[in-house]
Order: sequence, then C-alpha cells, then structure tokens
Amino acid sequence: MGNLSQLNLLLLNSNSFSGSIPASLGNCKSLEMLNLNHNKLTGTIPKEVFSISSLTYGLSFEENQLTGNIPPEVGSLINTEQIWLSGNKLSEEIPYSLGKCQVLQIFHISRNFFEGSIPTSLSALRGLQELDLSQNNLSGKIPKFLGDFPDLHGLNLSFNNFEGEVPRKGVFKNKSEISVLGNDKLCGGDPVLHLPICAFAGPKKNHKSPKLAVIISVFSGFLCLFLLFLFIASRRWIRQRSRMKPIENYTIKEHHISISYAELVKATNGFSEENLIGYGNYGSVYRGTLDDHENDAKVIAVKVFNLKQLGTLKSFVAECDAFRHIRHRNLIKVLTACSSVDFKGNDFKALVFEFKRNGSLESWLHPEGNEPLGVKTLKLMHRRSMWHLHWSISITMARFLLFIVI
Repeated sequence: MGNLSQLNLLLLNSNSFSGSIPASLGNCKSLEMLNLNHNKLTGTIPKEVFSISSLTYGLSFEENQLTGNIPPEVGSLINTEQIWLSGNKLSEEIPYSLGKCQVLQIFHISRNFFEGSIPTSLSALRGLQELDLSQNNLSGKIPKFLGDFPDLHGLNLSFNNFEGEVPRKGVFKNKSEISVLGNDKLCGGDPVLHLPICAFAGPKKNHKSPKLAVIISVFSGFLCLFLLFLFIASRRWIRQRSRMKPIENYTIKEHHISISYAELVKATNGFSEENLIGYGNYGSVYRGTLDDHENDAKVIAVKVFNLKQLGTLKSFVAECDAFRHIRHRNLIKVLTACSSVDFKGNDFKALVFEFKRNGSLESWLHPEGNEPLGVKTLKLMHRRSMWHLHWSISITMARFLLFIVI
C-alpha cells in the first residue's frame, strides 16, 4: 500500500480490520484524507503517518484499540484541518508540537488515558472550532487562552482532573458549547455553569505592632514544640498510614491491563441479571467476556462495588492492596481494577478476575437440595466422598492461612 504514491483518499472505516497500522502508509505523499474508524486495529500509531504533510482534510482513527502516545511528529501536519483519535487506549501527555498545526479546526481525543496538563503551545491554534478532551486523566488549570479563540464553539473538558477557576471569556460564556462535568476541583466561571465560588485569599496589609510580633513569635515557638512532640509520639502511626496509597494508585496498572468502564459494560452486557453470578454486602459479581483482538476472547469475573454501602470504599482499597502484595496458587488471579465514573457521572469501582468455572467454596461445602454427590467432584480428588471433599478443602485453607501468617 505504501507504493500508492498518487492516492488521495483512503477510507477504510467501519470494517473488521485487525493488526497494526502499516508504517508504509507514510510513503503515500499525496494522501489528503485517511479514515480507519471503527475497526479492530491495535498497536501504536506509526510516526510515519504523522509525517504526511499532504493530509489536508485530516486523519481519523476513532473506535479502535490503539495504544501508546501521539508522537511529536504530529507537528508535521501543518496543513491538516481535522484529527480524530477518540475511543482508543492512547496515553501519556498531549505533545507540545501539536501547536504547530495552526490550521487545525477539530481535535478529538476523548475516551483515552491521556494525562498531564493542556500544553501552552495550543494557544497558537487560533482557528480551532471543536476541542474534545473528555474522559481522560488530564489535570492542572484550564488555560485562559481557550476563551480567546474566536471560532471555538464546542469545548468538552468533562470527566478529567482539572482544578482552579474556570475562565469567563469567549466559549466559556455559552453553557450549550462547553462541558466541564466530572471535574470536582473546578470553581468560579460564568454563573450559567453553576460551579462553586472560588475561595481567594486576598492581599493582607502588614500593620503588625512590636507587641503583636512578640506574641506571634512566642506562640510559634510553642506550636513548633507541640508539633515536634506530636510527631515523635505518633511516628509509628504515621509510618503505618504512609503505606496506604490513594485509591488512584490501586488501579494495578503497573503490570496489568488498562480497562475502561465502557469496556466492562460491553463485556457484561450492561451488567445484566443473566450475567450475575453472586452478590454480597459490598457489591455484586458478574460474568463477562472481554474482547481481545490479539488472542481469543477472555472470560472474566467482574466484582462491582456498591459505593452506597458504608465501608465499601475501604473494602475496595483493602482488596487492591492485598492483591498487589499476595501471590498464592489458591487465590484467583486479579487481572486489573477500574476506578472511574459511569455514564451518569457517578463513581465506579470494580475488580476484574479470571473466571473460574468450579463455583465458590460455599457451594462445595453446602450443595443445594438433594444434589447427587457424584455431580460435584474436584478434579484433584480420587474419591467421591463428602468427607474427603471437606478434608481437601480444609487442608487447602490451612495452607493458605499459614501462608498469610508467615
């Protein structure tokens, strides 16, 4: 395909193409539009694709399974009007070189895993009309220069971690053209956004008398002594508390797959009752099928925590911490965790396990009704007696408890 040097349009959207995007597409120097939307493409986006300066209409890779980052070569798209990358698994920061794409009108990267702040270089994109950065992990303050773009009529910054005061100029005045939902640390802005008022610490004049200075000095000395005593007395407690990381760190993503709320909804058919396999005080467990475009589909068990129940959040943190540190052959393998928000903006937390078909410990110890004993026989057992079943389970549990204690 890289030999098609005179090709102008390549529209392969809404198919079932899999595999990676070939780097040879970078040889199509006459290409004006590249559309690979709604396929099953995986891997990273080749930097050669971002070097096609003839892409005037733009490129679109939405709704695939692409990973990695947006390479700095994106700055070579100096003639491109549109870039669509939503609905993938792209990560890292928005490249600073994007500011070189000065004719860019539409930039959509929602539903990915981008982090960091909005780069200041984007202030050069004066012709921007639509900017969708929603449902990522972006942080920092919302740049004021976004309110200076004269043609910007669609700005979606929802469900990120932005903080501080929302600008008041330009697009920020029109509620129908902007969304900042799901950013709990934002304040101020135009009243139509209904955000809390920012608490500013105004400038204070210094009119301290010598007597007041002495009082403050003495009080500060006593305060320092008190804090030092408190630190020494509670050192052990602080050391224990320091081991507890924020919930965001319990996404178990260092060595596990990243998974979004939308993928879990799809895997469990919307958490339907037909996929419900168990429930308890802190949540419910659903059976699901996770699409894997590189291998066969993976059957999973999803434990969804009921955050309305008192103590559920603490249980989620405890289970994440346990599965990060404990490894044992009798523990079901945890695949990943999901700490996100649902489609209504509510907090959502879940653990994803390998699916085991042999049922729970309770179902083996206490069969329902008059179920024949021969029906429930573990593969590792040579006898089909209930006594031997209980004995095997007891030995396994004893070894596991010994493992935890030691």
